[in-house]
Amino acid sequence: MNPTSVPPPDLSALLARIALRERAAFEPLYRATCAHLLGVAYRVLNDRDRAEDVLQEAFMNVWHNAAGYRPDVAAPMTWLINIVRNKAIDALRSGKTERASTVALDDEAMAVAGDPALEPQRLLDDGLTKARIDGCMAALNASQRQALALAYYRGMVHTDIALALNAPVGTAKAWVRRGLDKLKDCLGAAGVGA
Repeated sequence: MNPTSVPPPDLSALLARIALRERAAFEPLYRATCAHLLGVAYRVLNDRDRAEDVLQEAFMNVWHNAAGYRPDVAAPMTWLINIVRNKAIDALRSGKTERASTVALDDEAMAVAGDPALEPQRLLDDGLTKARIDGCMAALNASQRQALALAYYRGMVHTDIALALNAPVGTAKAWVRRGLDKLKDCLGAAGVGA
C-alpha cells in the first residue's frame, strides 16, 4: 500500500452513524460513493442531468432510511447501488409515461395564433392604462369617486345614488357630471383615449 494513499472509509460504519442522524458521517459516504453511483444512474438513464437528480434523491433516501440497512443482507455499496438503480428505473418509467401522455402536435395545431390579449406588450399596455385610470380616479374627491362607482359598477341612476350617499338628487347629479368631466380631462392628459 502506498503510504500517501488514504484507505477507503468503512461504509458500514458510516451508514450506522447516518442512521443515528450524524451529519458528519454523510459527507465522507457521499464523497466515497457518488462517482460510482452517478455512473449507475447514468447507465440507466443515459442523461447526465436526470442522473444527477436521481443521485440526489437516492442520497436523500439514504439519509432518511439508513437505519434500514442490514449488513447481513448486503454489502454497503450493493445496498447503495440498489437504491440508485431503483430510483433511476422509476425516473425512466415516469419519463416514458410522461412522453406517452404527451400528444404530438401537428403543423396545423402549431399554426394557431396566440391570444393577442395575452401578448407581453399588450399586457404591459393594459397594465399601464389601468395604472393611469387608477391615478385619475384617485384625483377625484371622495364624493365624485363614490358617485361614479355606484353609477358604473352598480348601474345606479341619479336618484339611487342620491339615496345611497344621503344627498339631494341635484348634488348627486353634479358629483357624477363633474367627476366625469374631471376624469375625461385627466385621462386625456394621461394619453388614455376613449
